[in-house]
Amino acid sequence: MVSLSTWCRYLVHKIEYSFTLSWKSYKRGQISDRELQDAVWKNVFQGKLTYLHWSKGEAMAPTIGEQGGTLLVRKIPSADPNRVFVGDVVVMKDPDNSDNYLVRRLAATEGYEMVSKDERDEPFVLEKDQCWVLADNEKLKPKEAKDSRLFGPVPMTDIVGRAIYCLRTAVDHGPVQNSHYSMRKDSPVLEVELDVDDMVKNHKA
Repeated sequence: MVSLSTWCRYLVHKIEYSFTLSWKSYKRGQISDRELQDAVWKNVFQGKLTYLHWSKGEAMAPTIGEQGGTLLVRKIPSADPNRVFVGDVVVMKDPDNSDNYLVRRLAATEGYEMVSKDERDEPFVLEKDQCWVLADNEKLKPKEAKDSRLFGPVPMTDIVGRAIYCLRTAVDHGPVQNSHYSMRKDSPVLEVELDVDDMVKNHKA
């Protein structure tokens, strides 16, 4: 049973999401001034803040199983350092193919100085709206892990969501360990929208 206070916090998140999504459409010229308010309320009362995403491969083991896992992903319509944080597991567009998506952990954001273990590499600072993402599986080489060690910094705008729950098998599932701030922020969304039975039904393994 979801408490009233949780529902209230969830509703605040829904309104914030709806406004951000509608404002983004407005700035792109997709909706007019008159349609903006209607779009906000329409987004509040329709749809969810999450979606299911199947992640394959061993790059994010042990967070996601080596055979892959079904993720409950919180949508992020406009990623920036105030919405996603270092330590979060994010879903992002594949830099090599924008039709595909990668799941990686956010390791650094704008302003961070990046220093390589290889002394031949010059240190550099991540520029505005850039981020650095890494695979969780430390056993993999950079080419196998396919993360920022291979393709470098990526734009924050490539991030489309944050993984908040992972189902590895029907009996092995639980919340994804993100930054403390994100986990606290996502808790009402998880409480209202998590449906493990639906995740099991859609699981591909």
